[in-house]
Amino acid sequence: MDTWNPAQYSKFQREREQPFVDLLSLIRPAAAMRVVDLGCGTGHLTRRLHQELTAAETIGIDRSERMLDVARRDPLPPGLRFEAATIESFDGRDEYDLIFSNAAFHWVEDHDALIARLFRALKPGGQLVFQVPAMHDTGSHRLADALSGLEPFRDAFAGWIRPQPVLEPVQYARLFFRIGIAAPNVRLVIYPHVLDSRDAVIEWMKGTLLTEYEKRLSPELAQAFTDAYREQLIAQLPDDRPFFFPFKRILSWGQKQE
Repeated sequence: MDTWNPAQYSKFQREREQPFVDLLSLIRPAAAMRVVDLGCGTGHLTRRLHQELTAAETIGIDRSERMLDVARRDPLPPGLRFEAATIESFDGRDEYDLIFSNAAFHWVEDHDALIARLFRALKPGGQLVFQVPAMHDTGSHRLADALSGLEPFRDAFAGWIRPQPVLEPVQYARLFFRIGIAAPNVRLVIYPHVLDSRDAVIEWMKGTLLTEYEKRLSPELAQAFTDAYREQLIAQLPDDRPFFFPFKRILSWGQKQE
């Protein structure tokens, strides 16, 4: 079931774009790059990546056809295309100058194996650049996990527990070094989002985190889960207006030796 909603996800487009800008600044441009954007979503930022790097070829890959419908809505510039596939199925050998991902790898398990596989797909001198949210230890995420263990949701999830594959920044740095990246650049960044109110946090989570629970529930239970999540999270948050919502992300860059 494809529960990704492009309109819901795009409600906080400005806040979601800043990490992309910061990732872009880490890239070392080269001529005629062959690029892949894993988990490209609506493709808005993939277009920008393709154009700013003046890449020869950019492939945007996403598992959601609903997102890709938006990505393909406008005419594509030469060299840019979008494909429906999962990050787990992506593979290659010495093929890409840049493997890029903006907020998608937290949906993929076993990051040790993932990073090693992506590293193999890089050409000599190729770059691996990605960022992942690091919010798994915050109240917004712990609450969703706790609710999934309560009835009537527990029975509906049938033993499923949301995976938490995101590593600590130092672990990514060690992993990069271990696979052959001599000078990894890994940083934890806290993005200071200022939202209208605490209610906006619920809307944020409906566009990302809650989709993973929703797709495993009937429409009626999914609504009940969201309602319970809203009620309990709102009770935990101060009623500040505007509402300060610090969001942690891990940004990683590495380059394969030539």
